[in-house]
Amino acid sequence: MGRGGISALARAGLLALALGLLAGCSMVRMGYPQLDTVALWTADEYFDLDTDQKREFRRRFDRLHEWHRYEQLPEYAAFLSETKSRIEKGLTREDVLWITQSVRARYRTLVVYVSDDAAAMLMTITPEQLDSLQQRWERVNRKFVREFRLESSTEEQQRATGRRVLSRIRDWVGHLDDDQEKQILAWAADLPLAHGLRHEDRMRRQREFLQLMSQRGDAGQFAARLRQWLLDWEQGRDPAYDRLFKEWSQKQADLYAATYRILLPHQREALAERVQVYINDFTYLARRPAAQAAER
Repeated sequence: MGRGGISALARAGLLALALGLLAGCSMVRMGYPQLDTVALWTADEYFDLDTDQKREFRRRFDRLHEWHRYEQLPEYAAFLSETKSRIEKGLTREDVLWITQSVRARYRTLVVYVSDDAAAMLMTITPEQLDSLQQRWERVNRKFVREFRLESSTEEQQRATGRRVLSRIRDWVGHLDDDQEKQILAWAADLPLAHGLRHEDRMRRQREFLQLMSQRGDAGQFAARLRQWLLDWEQGRDPAYDRLFKEWSQKQADLYAATYRILLPHQREALAERVQVYINDFTYLARRPAAQAAER
């Protein structure tokens, strides 16, 4: 989505799913009700919103939050139930790819719902606030270069990739023994180093967003262009990066499927149990307050 506050509404709405699927965080039930604060903080961090803009943001986000909680979270729980079923049958590369595509589909649903509100908010952004956005981008871009070791050797970039892969897997299955870690690191070393081109693509998206913001004369046309830009973020992508990204996606699916095959029984159980925690949390959060109170 470009790395800017433009997607603050959408990213905040997706946070519930991201907490469960990507971060391995176990604080969904406590964190989700605070999304309004997180979303406002994120938007303000990028755009330095004034008092009226903050008030309007919160009003629009409250509507999004209610829709997301009571209409989307049940779908997330159903999705995770199917994910758990696939895990228990034996995770395959096709399952990993299915999970990835399912997350993308839910992102698209969210964008369609939120894009008009996002466009209305963006219509109020001033040139000075766009300057604030670009300064924030500069910091985020520098952080990306550091985290992915883009100014380091190929070997260091591969080691950094391996560390991230191991950390992500440990979040889900717990402790890995030495043999498992060595095997996973060997597979991770085979992943294409796509982060340099990914960084360039992020900056392309940032430039596209600024161009989009310069064409805000008609509110309806701007909303339509914003929605299309958010949905079709691969349009305009460098063909070399597109090929590399697709190769990386396939090899990552291979890596996770292969990792599942070397997990011990208790690690597979831990993975399934972790998914079940998120199913329980999403199911609980999607219930109306009266139903939640009855459970306490």
